[in-house]
Amino acid sequence: MKRITTLLGITVLSLWGTALEAQPMSDLRPQETVLLYATSNKGNTDPVQAKKVTFAKFTMAESNGITVPEEIQPNGNLANTSDLARFDLYFPKNPNGQMMIVCPGGGYRITSTYNEGLYVAHWMLQRGITVAVVKYRMPNLHYTVPLEDIQNTFRYCRAHAQGWGVSRIGVMGFSAGGHLAATVETMYVDAVTRPDFAVLIYPVITFDRNITHSGTRRNMIGDEEDIVREGKSLQEYRTEQMTLKRLARKYSCDLNVTADTPPTYIALCTDDKTVNPENSIRMYRALIQNKVPVEMYIYPEGGHGWGFTSNEFRTDGKDRLDYCRGEFYTSLARFLESVK
Repeated sequence: MKRITTLLGITVLSLWGTALEAQPMSDLRPQETVLLYATSNKGNTDPVQAKKVTFAKFTMAESNGITVPEEIQPNGNLANTSDLARFDLYFPKNPNGQMMIVCPGGGYRITSTYNEGLYVAHWMLQRGITVAVVKYRMPNLHYTVPLEDIQNTFRYCRAHAQGWGVSRIGVMGFSAGGHLAATVETMYVDAVTRPDFAVLIYPVITFDRNITHSGTRRNMIGDEEDIVREGKSLQEYRTEQMTLKRLARKYSCDLNVTADTPPTYIALCTDDKTVNPENSIRMYRALIQNKVPVEMYIYPEGGHGWGFTSNEFRTDGKDRLDYCRGEFYTSLARFLESVK
């Protein structure tokens, strides 16, 4: 549905600024917004949130150290997400038993909550799939934080699944959110936090410097260029280098695949200049080697970041995946049917 700006809307925009400039090309809104840690919704100016706000009251194991207010950019991307970490719940009229926990991408710097969140919910709801779009905390070099948020989302959703008509819960991620989703499916701690299936869209997978997306790696764990020897002993300098190498290996998801990794769907484009397709190929190979059910679709053109913003949600008609979006949707629907 195309959003129409009325004269009244223009007046409101001039009064309220950025939050309303970020209104999406959709009237869909979540039925419930769940805050993971905060006990107040004060300061949440996100235009996409539910009237019903629930406080999950999880204990935050580690802060990400961000103290500036959350920022909503004109395109709907969220920056500086910290204590207001949350997820938006969307319930279909006729649930089919599946739920998708969605991790929007953004290089671990922002979250693309329309293109890789709200519009995903549109598509999923039509198929009876319950959706949780997670607005997770940015790591800000606190690398345990994003995974903690998604695992707590799994804990909350598993606890409420029966009442929602949900029996199987998967994870879906895009770009850096794809790295997060792949981390979730390979670093779960128990049956509650293990996804039943995973969907990875143009994902970052490895933190190998020759292959990875440098911004994602740097925002998550840092980079060799951040290690400055000035004022440090040689031992301190070498210790930091070794720590970075250890973290890069730990968060290279293809190295963590086992026979218990859940069935996985991967989609990307050959001409992706942002995230090297070798990321997806490495994950595909690891899944095959461990005999995990996997299917991967590589489309010739489309680049990076096409998400679920079809021409239905655009005013310029320039959906880069339009020529094969139907094929993408068909293959994804078939995969989801196979993992019910």
